Amino acid sequence: MIPTDILVSKPTTQLRPLGQYIAPRYWPTWVFYGFLRLVAKLPFSWQIAIGTFLGKLSYHLAKDRRDAAEVNIRLCFPELSAKEQEALVRKTFVANGIGLVEIAMAWFGDKDRFNDKITVTGLSNFQTAKAKGKGVLLLGAHFSTLEMGGLLFSKVDELDATYRPNDNPFFDAIMFNGRKRNLSGLFDRKSIRQAMKSLRAGKVLWYAPDQDYGPKNSVFAPFFGNDAATIIATSRYAAFNDSPVIFFSHYRNEDNSGYTIDFSPIIENYPTGDDVKDATTINQAVETAIRRHPDQYLWLHKRFKTQKAGEHARPYNDKKARLARG
Repeated sequence: MIPTDILVSKPTTQLRPLGQYIAPRYWPTWVFYGFLRLVAKLPFSWQIAIGTFLGKLSYHLAKDRRDAAEVNIRLCFPELSAKEQEALVRKTFVANGIGLVEIAMAWFGDKDRFNDKITVTGLSNFQTAKAKGKGVLLLGAHFSTLEMGGLLFSKVDELDATYRPNDNPFFDAIMFNGRKRNLSGLFDRKSIRQAMKSLRAGKVLWYAPDQDYGPKNSVFAPFFGNDAATIIATSRYAAFNDSPVIFFSHYRNEDNSGYTIDFSPIIENYPTGDDVKDATTINQAVETAIRRHPDQYLWLHKRFKTQKAGEHARPYNDKKARLARG
């Protein structure tokens, strides 16, 4: 469990007002907001059960996301039989269903209820990195436990993070406020200046470079043996203030009894100045973390949508890919 002598707490500040979003187009978001607030008050076992149900339901309803997960898992785990791949897809949907409920838990629940549900490994790695006084670039990945990861880390230290604003301004405000409960700083992933300012101030910056953001500012590097467009900003951040880089993993225990967070050793000889080599290093770190609990990763994201050969080579059975193929 987490040592009680390092538990920290931080007040929530600079929240965005929600009362301005009263137009009818926001009413469905209000319903979802109410659902999150309600679920956050339920017993932990009920929350897990609801998340499991939502995951199983979405497996049947979210056909586009199911296609993405099936393609990703087929590409990344060719050693599994077709039956084993299908089982992993189903487990992935359950994990992400629970992840949806964990949004409510992280944004609106009682944070102290998790004090006895956290196991921390590699804490000395983080403390060594922090002691260098150069800030810490805390690499992460889009696991289904992403929101819980922020909450759990807030029990160890303060944390700044980058994020992608939501297209729905009301939900974006809800998301911002929820995450600010657990984070010291939260800013648009495109705001490079703020991220670098955070590291220069000696803070911990949480950054997840594992999604496909298109060819701009990306290079192709292997990910589970497949070329994947990988953003190069990670090495830029690390080089800016000579900040140590470590990988932060967060998992839901197999028996749903709680959570484990892990800090890797400092990634050595990074960055090198070679964008492809550096991107490969990061993808390897992400891959290693995923292999510990592959079902808890966000395989629903179209990780290989950007292809060297162009849109017609997209492996997904989506409308854009079909149009490109003619």
